[in-house]
Amino acid sequence: MPSEKSQYTPAPPIPSYDEATGGNSSSRPDWPPPASPIDTRSDHETEAQSLLFSRNRQGNSSRHAPGGYHSPYVESDDEGSQWTLEDDNSDEEDDARVRRDMQELEVEDPLDGASSRTSASWTKRIASSLPQWKWRWRLPRLTVRLPRQNETENTQDPEAETSGTRRFRLPSINSAAAVLLVGRLLALVLILGFLYLIFMSDLFTNMTRRLGNQVFDPEAVRQFVQQNVNSGMMRNTLSHFTSYSHIAGTEGDYALAMDVRNDFVKYGLEEVTVDQYYVYLNYPKEGGRAVEIMSEDGKDTTWKAALEENEVGGESAGRQTFVFHGHSKAGDVKGPLIYANYGSREDFKRLADKGIDTKGAIALVRYYGTQGDRALKVKAAELAGFAGCIIYSDPADDGFLKGEPAPNGRYMPADGVQRGAVSLMSWVVGDVLTPGWESKEGQPRMDKEKTPGLVKIPSLPLAWRDAQVLLQHIQGFGDPCPDEWHGGVPEVEWWTGNLSSPIVRLKNEQDEEEKQEIWNVYGKIPGIEQKEKSIIIGNHRDAWAFGAADPNSATAVMLEVARIFGDLVARGWRPLRTIEFMSWDAEEYNLIGSTEFVENNLETLQKNAYAYINLDTAVLGQEFRAAASPVFRKVLHKVLDRVVDPNFNTTLRALWDERHGELEGLGAGSDYVAFQDIAGTSSIDIRFAGAGHPYHSAYDNFDWMERVGDPGFIYHNLLGQVLGLLILELADRPVLPFDMGNYALSLGRYLGNLWQWGEDKGTNDKYNLDPIKDSVHEVEKAITAFEQWETGWEQAVVASSGWEPVGLGQRRCDYNNRMANFETGLLDLEFGGGIPNRTQFKHVIFGPQLWSGYDEAYFPAIRDAVDAEDWPLVQKIINKTATIITNAARSLLE
Repeated sequence: MPSEKSQYTPAPPIPSYDEATGGNSSSRPDWPPPASPIDTRSDHETEAQSLLFSRNRQGNSSRHAPGGYHSPYVESDDEGSQWTLEDDNSDEEDDARVRRDMQELEVEDPLDGASSRTSASWTKRIASSLPQWKWRWRLPRLTVRLPRQNETENTQDPEAETSGTRRFRLPSINSAAAVLLVGRLLALVLILGFLYLIFMSDLFTNMTRRLGNQVFDPEAVRQFVQQNVNSGMMRNTLSHFTSYSHIAGTEGDYALAMDVRNDFVKYGLEEVTVDQYYVYLNYPKEGGRAVEIMSEDGKDTTWKAALEENEVGGESAGRQTFVFHGHSKAGDVKGPLIYANYGSREDFKRLADKGIDTKGAIALVRYYGTQGDRALKVKAAELAGFAGCIIYSDPADDGFLKGEPAPNGRYMPADGVQRGAVSLMSWVVGDVLTPGWESKEGQPRMDKEKTPGLVKIPSLPLAWRDAQVLLQHIQGFGDPCPDEWHGGVPEVEWWTGNLSSPIVRLKNEQDEEEKQEIWNVYGKIPGIEQKEKSIIIGNHRDAWAFGAADPNSATAVMLEVARIFGDLVARGWRPLRTIEFMSWDAEEYNLIGSTEFVENNLETLQKNAYAYINLDTAVLGQEFRAAASPVFRKVLHKVLDRVVDPNFNTTLRALWDERHGELEGLGAGSDYVAFQDIAGTSSIDIRFAGAGHPYHSAYDNFDWMERVGDPGFIYHNLLGQVLGLLILELADRPVLPFDMGNYALSLGRYLGNLWQWGEDKGTNDKYNLDPIKDSVHEVEKAITAFEQWETGWEQAVVASSGWEPVGLGQRRCDYNNRMANFETGLLDLEFGGGIPNRTQFKHVIFGPQLWSGYDEAYFPAIRDAVDAEDWPLVQKIINKTATIITNAARSLLE
């Protein structure tokens, strides 16, 4: 029995919910109640229980909830909850759960009602969002104890009390929960690290590739590309692009640049960009050009050339392009007319040997022949002392003596004129005022009178109908021409002329823009494995007139292939390496657009550009041809094996072998020059050649292509197949399909060609080619050892049932890099390196010879020095070339 002195106070009865919530806390004078002598719990442990008591035990009909008060709610585990390890029917567990729930309520400050409401709402959202997993474990509970008012009052500094400042105490955290939290954070870090290693390793890459091959079978992709080349779409594209003239920098050119951009966007290419450069261009003035025969006193005109071609464009084409030479010298000069055959240095020397003085005369020369580059014809005339130069198209080289003239045939008609640039492409390539650097705003520029890329005398092109009159007027002057100087112009006796010949006036007034804006257009398909490595496809867009064959047959093919690859991307396919499509501007003016791009991105290209595929005058006939670095032989043969010519009912490879086709050398004739000779990017130019076409004239139009050049657009279709397959092989083969063995063989052949050239000139005893011979042997040995790795890789993949073993992928990418970098290693990159006096050109094997122009020339620096008869320089270049070749060979194995 308890003692009467215990003064035990019995617990009050538990009030109803309404009583508990309806009480007025401010009306209880006897709060807190006396503590029970047998209740040893601390205040904070009894607080939850005390909340159930009303401060006023007496009923009051006017009771109401305090302002802002919200009815509490209680959350507990659902009856079917799996979040416990104990028996759910246990009373003890229920009591423990209630105690824990009440402890969780203690997280809120009991003095801050707003905080309580917010936290309760937050707790409910979290609880409702947890998944109801059937695992028998409970999430760790974190208990945070906040100080209550009475504790704060008991520990408050009196001085702080006086100043009205309250100290803040950090909440206490249960140590066991903290350990669990830290442990789980460490586990999360380990899991994330493991996932990072998987993503960064070859395993993930190889899994992706394997899955990709299951979805996109490589053979199915090749068939898709071949089957989707659409001749009708290319016909429509060509019809549009040839509907008006589009010389570089003009409104027509800009309109087509925007068309290309819009097509790239429509086809789904990424990072579509219009890249502007500011370059030197010239344009003809109406009435600013003339070729006239003057009276004996030189004051009156007795005859005037028609100059312009007959109108063939139609009403919708706008004004037909005037006849002129790009980058020609402006001037108005008079002098006696002298005929000089093809205008080569040898032809002018022959005139001098005959005692014919040419100083101050006007030269009349014909296109093609022993000097194929029109600019070098003008330069040779300048060096021979002529005041001006006229170049005409002779029927023996390009006219009715060769076959049916345009518009019904392939050759130049009587009124046809071959336009073209006379900037010295083999001396300075790109914008002639910024040789070696990009023509962007703010960049320095040379004075046009000082640049080595421009000729110093005026020139004009001419039709043979006008040249006939000039040739007839010099009959009996000078010496009779040798037979090999006779052209095909009818009703002419061939004489050289001399300073007594009739006086001819050559006038060339023009508009000149030193910072004319031009527009390159780019679009790409990023690769999934070697994204930074690129396969680049380029074609120039600008034309001297309507440009059906040159260049827009290639434009139609490139856009069609871009459309097909965009379709593949839309279906989920991606290449291993990035594919880039590029539309160049101002190619006709000295390869400006592509060269400025290369100069602006030189380091990136030298490091990351694997290959460049060029398209220019793409479709002229039925004979497939390619000029390329030797590495393309194997992959090109593989592609040609798949493409069938319906006219001959056999593959292009069979036709290639039948005529003993070989990869031709790269000269200086198109946009591959900057990639191959400056950036060291292995390049290839592909095309279907024909017997001839009305080159750079207004007759190179859509009507001619549809009726003569490629009826039915059959060879546009075949070239599209070749291009598409070539892109696939280069961009999506795990191992880059370069024929390194053929490079070694070709180096030996190029050296033999150089030796024979020197033998014909009688100069081989002046120097020693053995260092290059030895370096070629080093290349042969290095490539033999290098290519063994690919055999081992293939065996490893076969042994793994088609899977690439972990770790081998990175080594394969490194193998690809070394293979592609071999070409770059053949650049002379030391300070001041490159071909002497033409240091833009860095490649020691490929490059234009000083006076060869479009023709390929192997070891051009050595040939230049031999032509100059500088024998110490010849040997120095030979030794340097051998060192560069040897170092490139060693880089394959390092």
